[in-house]
Amino acid sequence: MWGRPLAAALLVAVCAAGGCAYTVSGVLPGHLKTLAVPVFGNNTVEFRLADDVTLAITDAFLANQRLRIARERDADAVLRGTVVAYRNQVYGYTAQERATQYEIVLVVQIAFRDQVKNRILWKEDQLSVRTTYNVVPVGGEAAKTETDGRREVIQKMADQIVSRTVQGW
Repeated sequence: MWGRPLAAALLVAVCAAGGCAYTVSGVLPGHLKTLAVPVFGNNTVEFRLADDVTLAITDAFLANQRLRIARERDADAVLRGTVVAYRNQVYGYTAQERATQYEIVLVVQIAFRDQVKNRILWKEDQLSVRTTYNVVPVGGEAAKTETDGRREVIQKMADQIVSRTVQGW
């Protein structure tokens, strides 16, 4: 009768004492305190896309507070990138072949460089993020525009870059 509860209690006690708890620790080297994010390049025809991506990434790092934003010449690290692709394509149709949903795909080339030790900590040639948005109301949710979808995909990209930089995933 006491076998299973006692075994479970013992397992919890051993894990607590042994430190087998899940933690999220950063992979960011301790000497990196400041970051520069120069304006991204833009290999697309989308007006202001690179500016919007750069601003979203900068804001995401400011919100994260692990690195302070600095000018490039004063920064411990630099995050450089180029927007290499932006696609907004029909993703869902009605039976009458009218578009109901679109998918936006945003692709960037990016590198995170440690300027103190002069080495690249991570880079991606084709970092891709996608989102979908409905152009017709669905289940009480209002219809969205490409501008809404673009804002969402840019925010997803910024969040992924911050996570990759400070946590390694």
